[in-house]
Amino acid sequence: MRGIQIKEYVKGPEELKIQDLPDPVPKEDQYLIAIHASATNFFDLLQISGKYQHQPAFPWTAGAEFAGVVLQSPQKLAGGKTPKFKAGDKVFGSSQGGYASKIVAFETSLRPVPQGWSYSDAAGLFVTAPTSYGALVTRAGVKKGDWVLVHAAAGGVGLAAVQIAKAFGATVIATAGTAHKLDVARSFGADFAINYKDDSWPEQVKKITPNGRGVDIVYDPVGLISLSTKCINWNGRLLVIGFVGGEIEKVATNRILLKNISVMGLHWGAYAKFEPETIETVWDGLFGLIAEGKFRGTCYTDKEYVGLESVPGALKALGARDTWGKVVVKVPQGEDAKL
Repeated sequence: MRGIQIKEYVKGPEELKIQDLPDPVPKEDQYLIAIHASATNFFDLLQISGKYQHQPAFPWTAGAEFAGVVLQSPQKLAGGKTPKFKAGDKVFGSSQGGYASKIVAFETSLRPVPQGWSYSDAAGLFVTAPTSYGALVTRAGVKKGDWVLVHAAAGGVGLAAVQIAKAFGATVIATAGTAHKLDVARSFGADFAINYKDDSWPEQVKKITPNGRGVDIVYDPVGLISLSTKCINWNGRLLVIGFVGGEIEKVATNRILLKNISVMGLHWGAYAKFEPETIETVWDGLFGLIAEGKFRGTCYTDKEYVGLESVPGALKALGARDTWGKVVVKVPQGEDAKL
């Protein structure tokens, strides 16, 4: 197969090289999958430079999210369970080694590609969609009539959050840093859009809401919690999703007290350890929204990235925040890809 193997940390994605590598050998309870699309993530940039919280032992193949076709399924799973997928099934998921033409993965890290979805759209679903659903639905209890503020609304988790909030009957105010990204957020259902580079954005948000009362839920993957307390309603819910802005905030707790605010974190990756029963509930909810046509793929379409050779460029664009949604690389299979 072909893939991007890391033997030593790199300074940036431009140093990544595609190599011919041995096919991965699945363990007894793993699937072997031919990758047709690989999704990029910010944590990939951290991992290749040695700055991520989870660093595999050298050498390892970069990337995680993917979509493709099952080449080989396990004979049996733990507890004698029958494998859900068979050779030829289309799946998406996450496992170390997404920037390659083949990958091995456990069944718990796989889901079926939704009917009618492309590999590219499915490749970017595994991380972002459950993060946003888990935050808005499981943690914050979004419901019809809520006003929801989604920061970085044109990002992968942001566009997922916009769609999920709308599906549950909320009114969505989106923030982003460029006019183009604000247009993207609107195209995915946002009712209002504000540029958060304008220092007056909290006041703008309040003015939009009924009687200037503020929003009921704030979805924040950036690090704008402190400023968001200025435009949140009584009994509001603040969702801490991440800190792509680069700084971990310190929030004045008197504001939390005075407005009766709840501050909630969402660490989706930890549910497998602490609350595994919730994972299937979240996925069932997401697949329900997909079946109803209320959730669609968020694949970046302004530029097409084809072939593993385009992974460095895709990661560089992602790191520069020049993109929206999920930046996905198509991975051709066949002789041309040296499968």
